[in-house]
Amino acid sequence: MITSIRVIVVIIGSVVCIALYAVPMLTFKRVIKEASVGEFSCVPYILALFSTLTYSWYGFPVVSSGWENLTASGTCLIGVLFQIWFISLYLWFAPRQKKVVFSPAVSLVLAIFCVTVFTSSFIVHTHHLRKVFVGSIGIERAISMYSSPLVAVKQVIRTKSVEFMPFYLSLFYFLASLIWMIYGILGRDPYISRSTPNAAGCFTGILQLAVYCIYSRCKEPTKILSDIEQANDMAMATKP
Repeated sequence: MITSIRVIVVIIGSVVCIALYAVPMLTFKRVIKEASVGEFSCVPYILALFSTLTYSWYGFPVVSSGWENLTASGTCLIGVLFQIWFISLYLWFAPRQKKVVFSPAVSLVLAIFCVTVFTSSFIVHTHHLRKVFVGSIGIERAISMYSSPLVAVKQVIRTKSVEFMPFYLSLFYFLASLIWMIYGILGRDPYISRSTPNAAGCFTGILQLAVYCIYSRCKEPTKILSDIEQANDMAMATKP
């Protein structure tokens, strides 16, 4: 019974996460149209790439026992493809100064991931310890990203405008945090349920929805800094 429920939950979670991964397409539609990244930062996409890479690897049989986390891993692989696409577009349209800053950051993330893969494959020799090692890295990344929407909430309250905090983004963010926590609890996998960061994700998701409902009636949006949208983009790491 629990296994059947877990399958249903992971399917719903995967759909929600894929939708969440795709949200930044709206941002990059503007970037392509203007042929400029403007004041947007590449940091959210770099962090999301690290998170999706980590949890994709976590779901592989090398780390997990068999394919117990196959669906979660597959969902994260889709996220990896989205992040690679977004980062590639960003670096293509970014001025030289930003390329100099962010290109090494991308290389650093890939290098850390390679070290993680090597260590968990050849130095750590049991599935349990591998899950502890890789899962702990994933949790640390998740905690840092789950706090980012608070920047958007602060700006919405200050400007009394929800222009850069779309309702569906906030909704998917909350649902993804809640669903993956349930998925991990049903499977008794603390590194997917990630109680602390997912609980924080649920809280900030509810906060965003509440703030949206309060300020959505403001009819004259105030011009605000682009870091609001960047902060909302950070929510794509809610994947397991």
